[in-house]
Amino acid sequence: MGLGEIWFVLLGVLFAGYAIFDGFDLGVGILYPFLGKSEGDKATMRFSVGPIWDGNEVWLLTAGGALFAAFPAVYATVFSGMYIALMLLLFALLFRAGALEFRNRDPQWAGFWDWAFFLGSAIPALLFGVAVGNIIRGLPLTDAGEFIAGGGQPVFLGNLLAALNPYAIVIGVLSVAWIMVHGSAWLALKTTGEVHERAAKARGALLVVFVAVLVAATVATIFLAPDAWARATDSPLGWLFGVLIFVGAGLVLLGTRKGDVMSFLGSTLAGASMVATWAAAIFPALVPSIGPGQALTIANAAASPVALTAMLVIACIGVPLVVFYFFLIYRTYAGRISATDLGEHY
Repeated sequence: MGLGEIWFVLLGVLFAGYAIFDGFDLGVGILYPFLGKSEGDKATMRFSVGPIWDGNEVWLLTAGGALFAAFPAVYATVFSGMYIALMLLLFALLFRAGALEFRNRDPQWAGFWDWAFFLGSAIPALLFGVAVGNIIRGLPLTDAGEFIAGGGQPVFLGNLLAALNPYAIVIGVLSVAWIMVHGSAWLALKTTGEVHERAAKARGALLVVFVAVLVAATVATIFLAPDAWARATDSPLGWLFGVLIFVGAGLVLLGTRKGDVMSFLGSTLAGASMVATWAAAIFPALVPSIGPGQALTIANAAASPVALTAMLVIACIGVPLVVFYFFLIYRTYAGRISATDLGEHY
């Protein structure tokens, strides 16, 4: 395994880490208006992610920085071509951050911050899936690695509607469905009382929706992204990761009887396996091409060996520190919470 392949795997780990850790607090935000029936319920839901949400986003920042440094051509092409979608995503995340920080300090704007928390979670959940769907399907590239617009001219696209093709929308819905399952599993694990009961009930219903959308996404991949399906199924790892998604869903279901920890671990396994299946569906490319240009691959998009080696040394030092930090912060805020615990400090 060369340096390029090592960084391909490391990027997969970083994106999987972001999906797992930020996925459940995005899910809490989407479920917020449906499960939060009172001020106490809403405060409980916010506090279940309040101390950790900003740390969870470190995975996304690290993944973006690693992509920029390890595969600069991929970073430049994808982020330029999806500029409008990226800006919409960033603004949504900013409003979500504002909602979590200001909701209990600004009662006059409580309704606004509630909607900001919901939309700031739902929009990224959808757009992340749409972005993944476009990459799995392939992007129209020129030989320079740029998007093709009408007439075949090598210009960067800034059209959000172009990214909302049927296949990408299916993957976007799949992303939202899994994130809602993950969020409900987290709430069932972290809360007590009525919020816990509603989350546990929603978890079962959402699991059915997730599995149904997963099957639909599999069928859509066979017919709308046949090259990706062929790459995934040609690899034993692709089959393994695909099976593990359903195993994770089974653990979520089993957890309804065996305990909330098992359900959360099951949704975690399903999310990590979906990221791994995505990697198997595009390897060795990072951005497959459906245009006349070459795909952006590990071979033609990687930075210099010197840069990859230097970053690998930094990663070997930094990643264990990040993991240790996460261990400490999650241990500090371990245990269930309820509106009673929060008292009147909503």
